[in-house]
Amino acid sequence: MFDFTQEDMTKYLDDYILPFAINLAMAIVIYVVGKLVVKVLVSGFGKLLEKSKYDDMLINFLKSIFNAILMLFVIIASLNELGVDTTSLAAIIAAAGLAIGLSLQGSLQNFAAGVMLLVFRPFKKGDFVDAAGVAGSVKSIGVFSTIMNTPDNKEIIVPNGKIYGDNIINFSAKDTRRVDMKFGIGYGDDLLLAKKLLEEMIVADERVLADPAPVVAVAELGDSSVNFVVRPWVKSGDYWGVMFGFTEAVKLRFDAEGISIPFPQMDVHVHKQD
Repeated sequence: MFDFTQEDMTKYLDDYILPFAINLAMAIVIYVVGKLVVKVLVSGFGKLLEKSKYDDMLINFLKSIFNAILMLFVIIASLNELGVDTTSLAAIIAAAGLAIGLSLQGSLQNFAAGVMLLVFRPFKKGDFVDAAGVAGSVKSIGVFSTIMNTPDNKEIIVPNGKIYGDNIINFSAKDTRRVDMKFGIGYGDDLLLAKKLLEEMIVADERVLADPAPVVAVAELGDSSVNFVVRPWVKSGDYWGVMFGFTEAVKLRFDAEGISIPFPQMDVHVHKQD
């Protein structure tokens, strides 16, 4: 049994309890004040990014990273006040970060690609793109992957690394698009009449833009048909409507005017041998 005297108790309080209590109080103060300072700095950082008109997802992500880094310094300062060996702690954190980085190389590649997509913005939410072999409307752009909806309403999650490492075709980037169509008529049909009909139909379609001017021209003399190219310019939202609607209208108009549209045929001759 230890027999503590009043003098021993006072010395113990003065040598251990009181310094520890002071250090604990200082550590709490450092943490609370540091947290408030970090909040102000992160808020200012976010407002600075908003003025740069970056994507909201990128802003929130960068604010989270900035907040985590600053809070790490606050926590280390608080632990240092308590007498914890922060040098060893920093070494452990660095070693853990290296190990995690090596085990998540693929994820880090997608992460880096996601940051690049959010910074340079080759496409945005709602754009129709062809990227990494997938064509669809962009539903959301994440840090690791991008979610796309295909025209037949399938949801596809594409890793950002594949998107950024391949060609990206953004069909929504421009306000206008050119519709490339090809129509063939028979060699015995009236070429000038067919061209006149195509030009009249293009002019009559209100969705077709006057500038740039549409093109109707004979493109080639094929094996069994004379082929026209029809290239009107339309608003991007009218692309498929003009493509499908004009093709149907040409077939009906050619039928009404007696102009044939050739199709491949094969003649089979059977020779009977005794």
